[in-house]
Amino acid sequence: MITGVKKRIIVENVSKTFKVDFKKNESTLFQFIDFLFRKINKREIEVLKNISFEVFPGEILGIIGKNGSGKSTLLRLIAGVYQADAGEIKTNGKVVYLTGVNQGSSPKLTMRENIFLMGSVMGLSQKDIKERFDEIVEFSGLRDFIDMRVYQFSSGMISRLNFSIVIHCVKHHNPDILLLDEVFSAGGDKDFNKKATEKMEELINSGTSVILVSHDLILIEKYCNRVIYLGKGDILKIGKPEEVISFYKEN
Repeated sequence: MITGVKKRIIVENVSKTFKVDFKKNESTLFQFIDFLFRKINKREIEVLKNISFEVFPGEILGIIGKNGSGKSTLLRLIAGVYQADAGEIKTNGKVVYLTGVNQGSSPKLTMRENIFLMGSVMGLSQKDIKERFDEIVEFSGLRDFIDMRVYQFSSGMISRLNFSIVIHCVKHHNPDILLLDEVFSAGGDKDFNKKATEKMEELINSGTSVILVSHDLILIEKYCNRVIYLGKGDILKIGKPEEVISFYKEN
């Protein structure tokens, strides 16, 4: 426990429930009929159950667990995308939330137009985008395609473009809190992925408080000071990376 230091994130007794509208194993036809006659069998799923933890300045907290354990929901709650049903979340400082970078660009627009569109969506002024434009293009390695419409890009090219825009926009914001949900795979070739990983390392080693969600246990152990193991909405273990990862593998 760190004492005498203002906490960046405080999560206290947080719970979140979602409603599932359609009956399990029911055919699409019967789902549609139920919908028309308003006979939907609503079911509640408690995704997070009374979760509590803290994150300190400069700390890198990893979150691991199987799919459906509540990892992404927890990040979205901290980011303010979702509201908790119970409990309280406090953040001290500027928060930036990043999820997978394979989405965001508009297929009908050119690469040039997408840089300005995505930059604006991420809070940069036209002046800020112009100042970073060449840096984004060079990092992506896609200068020859700058006036091509994105629907003509391969999936790898789209990932490179999106990652390049997002990472430079985040750098501009200089966040106090960085929430990363499976963002280390940039989807490019080996050289680009190496460059992308180095850029992510710059971010998480800059003194920013980071919560890192990943299925890559090697990555979690390499970067994190502490790790939370989530299972079916509960914190099953929290502590040193090697101890929590070992417990996760055993269970």
